[in-house]
Amino acid sequence: MVQMSREDFEQAVDDAIDRVPAELLDLVDNVVILIEDDSPGGDPELLGLYDGVSLTDRGSDWGFGELPDRIFIYRNPTLAICDTVDEVRDEVAVTVVHEIAHHFGIDDERLHALGWD
Repeated sequence: MVQMSREDFEQAVDDAIDRVPAELLDLVDNVVILIEDDSPGGDPELLGLYDGVSLTDRGSDWGFGELPDRIFIYRNPTLAICDTVDEVRDEVAVTVVHEIAHHFGIDDERLHALGWD
């Protein structure tokens, strides 16, 4: 398990977001990215979670007062599976892309086929 301060982990998440192409980020609609120490129920394998309505599932009536979708990045499960700070940064980058992909309606099966698991 890697030891990393919350601030350094937050910076890794910020860096991962910065690595996403601006053209793609411009299409992200009504989403916040949050960092939590632990995943729901303490699931040690859950590194991130998209909680919302993907763009492909939003109907014409969507967008009238909905709260933002949320992407959670879980710090402790990520640190637990990594051996180095560089591995943490890489894993965070993959997790951020994975959860943003869910926002665009890309499911886990397709992400696996693309190598993003």
